Amino acid sequence: MQMQEKYTKKVEVPSISSSIATINTTTASTVQLVERGNWGNAIEFVLACVNFALGLGNVWRFPYLCYRSGGGAFLVPYLAMVLVIGLPLFFAELVIGQYSGLGPIKAFSYISPLFKGLGYCVVLTTVFLAIYYMIVVSWVFYYLWISLFPSLIWGNCDNKWNSQNCYSMLQDIKCRGESFLNASAEIFYQKECKSVESICEAHNLEAFNFTSCFNGTHAIPINKVINRTLAAEEFFYENVLGLGNAKWTENWGWPQPHLVLCLAFGWIMAYFSLYKGVKSMGKIVYFTATFPYIVLTALLIRALTLEGATDGILYLLSPEWNLLGSAEVWGNAASQVFYSFGTAYGPLIVLASYNKFSNNCHFDAVSVSAINFATAIYNGVVVFAILGFLSKSMNVPLTSVTASGPGLTFITYPEAVLLMPLPQLWAFLFFFMMIILGLGSQLGFVQTITSSIIDHWPHLRDQQKRVTAGTCIMCFIAALPMTCNGGIYLETLIEWHTASWHIFILGFAEIAIFCWIYGFERVFENIHEMEMKISKVTKTYWRSVWVYLTPLTLAAISITYVANLKPTKFQNYLFPWWADAIGYCFGVLILSPFVIYGYKHVKDIIQGNTTFIEVLRPSERWGPQEVDGKRIDRTKKQ
Repeated sequence: MQMQEKYTKKVEVPSISSSIATINTTTASTVQLVERGNWGNAIEFVLACVNFALGLGNVWRFPYLCYRSGGGAFLVPYLAMVLVIGLPLFFAELVIGQYSGLGPIKAFSYISPLFKGLGYCVVLTTVFLAIYYMIVVSWVFYYLWISLFPSLIWGNCDNKWNSQNCYSMLQDIKCRGESFLNASAEIFYQKECKSVESICEAHNLEAFNFTSCFNGTHAIPINKVINRTLAAEEFFYENVLGLGNAKWTENWGWPQPHLVLCLAFGWIMAYFSLYKGVKSMGKIVYFTATFPYIVLTALLIRALTLEGATDGILYLLSPEWNLLGSAEVWGNAASQVFYSFGTAYGPLIVLASYNKFSNNCHFDAVSVSAINFATAIYNGVVVFAILGFLSKSMNVPLTSVTASGPGLTFITYPEAVLLMPLPQLWAFLFFFMMIILGLGSQLGFVQTITSSIIDHWPHLRDQQKRVTAGTCIMCFIAALPMTCNGGIYLETLIEWHTASWHIFILGFAEIAIFCWIYGFERVFENIHEMEMKISKVTKTYWRSVWVYLTPLTLAAISITYVANLKPTKFQNYLFPWWADAIGYCFGVLILSPFVIYGYKHVKDIIQGNTTFIEVLRPSERWGPQEVDGKRIDRTKKQ
């Protein structure tokens, strides 16, 4: 049964104290109380934030950026960007969500009606992310399935999809035998064992030793004489993706059954994790936020017992201070902060909106940020320990086995586990961890979409399960083209243009509206209303970053990033100009609500329907959605 209370219409910026004071006054309007739900306790919220931030991108992206951006020296710009961008945006989004009890669409439309479109921009970004992100998760599901079989088929060259130049480390070890220190030693080449001497002669060269040929003046590594493709690489591109000769403009193919099934399974798992909203999600995060650390620790312990692991870790941590003078390194640090903190996407606002009004989200923001930073370093150590082992096993420089993006997860790691004892066990644990990481982020994306829908149409609150099911089904259908043979091109195009340049713009808009338009002092009044005690020194830090450093840094990065945009690229394939134009349309579509709603309000100002000050100042609907433990629906005009 719905309860009714009466409140006065007055209030420029409603606060918890003013809301209580206006109860039972004579001039009143009716506001409906609703049950939006809360986290069971503060720990669930912290785990949900950690769970969302620890996505697939963190596993493959941070170690690679360390490698190419100065090794241990990269930690300096990364920590600086955490303090200047990551933590300030993170805390700002938690304050917005917790104080208002709303998702991004309603929250930003009430903070400053002129910028109502920002909330829609954030949710549109999340929709694109949810669609293509589950495709990556579906690849992981397929690997997990393969790891259950007695033989890890990605490790050999005897499959129908393997080319003549396929290279298997396991088969190469068999060819080399116990001793391979002379030119007559055999290696695996063109699906059989061949001597280094015969290979060199076939290329009009002389055998130099067991790893090189001689051209009369200097030795040439055998890897540069012949062209070989890792079996795991061919498995990923030819079996998992079914790429073949597909291009953006030809041989697109049809949805492949194995990917469609894995995609469907991923969305089914997402639905059952969220069908009761935060009530079910709050229980899931106890497992999904902690299990990856258990697997990472197990992988690290195992890797440290393998030859070459120490070399890999030392390579990661060896600082190249001269690279800190590069603007690209600082840009990489800034982009990684957005990846690892999940800011400007919307889920953090949504997750915080389910907090109790007096929750100490200041402590949460600082602690989660510290956990995030420490996890990035820990993950980097694990990755490079394994890469060091792989480098030693393959007898190639570490730079030759380091890969970024999907290559690290779907090529380098599968190759590494082949050389470990009990490879099926380590493969299963690794890919199960990756599924947990992927679904952890995905739950945040889907919760943002469903919460935004329900906030916009409150009568759907009793239909939580149907809204969640509808969201999952629509995202599944939208992703089906990416399960085709040429689907990787569409996935690349969407990722390239919907989770890159415009994220910096959205981050700048969020912090500028919050601290410049709404106002820093108002923000701290709201923080005090939520019973958070912040010292003067800490407040000085927040003033310096929120008002000055964060928006100015984001503005500079946005301008630099947009000015240096490059054509979309997949491997060595450059997308045609018109395909890139489609990609830019995706980005423009995401930003369009900002312009559309802004134009609408400007038009009203010109026509005299409102004033510039009125559309800038907070709406009378803005304020806490909780009074004396009751949830208040302020979406109706008072």
